[in-house]
Amino acid sequence: MTGNQPVLAVTPGEPAGIGPEILVRYQAEHPDSRILAVADRDMLVRTTNSLGLRTNIIDWHPGIEIAPGSLNCANTPLARKETPGKPDPANAGYVLETLRLAVGLVTGGPASALVTGPVHKGVINESGIRFSGHTEFLAQLAGVQQVVMMLAAPGLRVSLVTTHLPLREVADALTPGKLEAVIRITHSALRDHFGIGRPRLQILGLNPHAGEGGHLGNEEQEIIQPVIRKLKAEGMDLEGPVPADTAFNPPRIAACDTVVAMYHDQGLPVLKHMGFGRAVNITLGLPFIRTSVDHGTALDIAGQGLADTGSLGEAILAANNMAEQKSPENTRG
Repeated sequence: MTGNQPVLAVTPGEPAGIGPEILVRYQAEHPDSRILAVADRDMLVRTTNSLGLRTNIIDWHPGIEIAPGSLNCANTPLARKETPGKPDPANAGYVLETLRLAVGLVTGGPASALVTGPVHKGVINESGIRFSGHTEFLAQLAGVQQVVMMLAAPGLRVSLVTTHLPLREVADALTPGKLEAVIRITHSALRDHFGIGRPRLQILGLNPHAGEGGHLGNEEQEIIQPVIRKLKAEGMDLEGPVPADTAFNPPRIAACDTVVAMYHDQGLPVLKHMGFGRAVNITLGLPFIRTSVDHGTALDIAGQGLADTGSLGEAILAANNMAEQKSPENTRG
């Protein structure tokens, strides 16, 4: 990383999980990082001390320069002191408040991007707060109707048309308008934040063998093909619908910049197999850059010094690269 790298607002997520640990450990391993943690400062100090690290954690207030060498912290107090491995619903409001504050730091403050640690949806809902996930919460904060979940690993990116739905509901949720919006948002993000002048997207079919000409389902003929034809007529470089069982062979992956999958478990098992421990969750369509770790709170190992910083490191690297990207000057044709 360069010495002039962007400032990143980072929320460690669930205080009883591994989020605080991987944040302070990452800072200790990368002291040149320009991170602004939005968290309870005392919690980060306790975590640092328990790991035997020497991370210097300093209070940050508006107007203070965020320089490398220390972990700057916009102090956000917990409702109740954390116990590693035992999430407390009393701290659900704290988790959401860190996100609200971090978004403000990105949209109107010193930070160029948001990086989020893992949250525990169940505990937040147990507190009486309806919460379906980071992505939906951030979209609501930003006033955005349609966002896209992209996961990226070295050598592969996958955008999802539908996300956390039971499989029996996927076909009904797949509409021409939704598919078109996902392709457009993905296409724009590849140009604006990844420096790809002419993005190449591989669009998967929904059914086995991409419907096999209507014999195994008609979503390809009635929904996917018309959208692809429309967008290709506008000049987009799209291929599909491609059968999912052949889409991920190396030549096909090499020939595209992103795979657009119709549902969660159509594309993500391959990506996570290829990039285990190095995958990044990226939310496209927000008015700011947001990346995230691609793992949960890992309550079973929290507080034991066993957590790996790999996915957080990749999320930070991706956020840095996206923030530094200048479109169209840095694009390739």
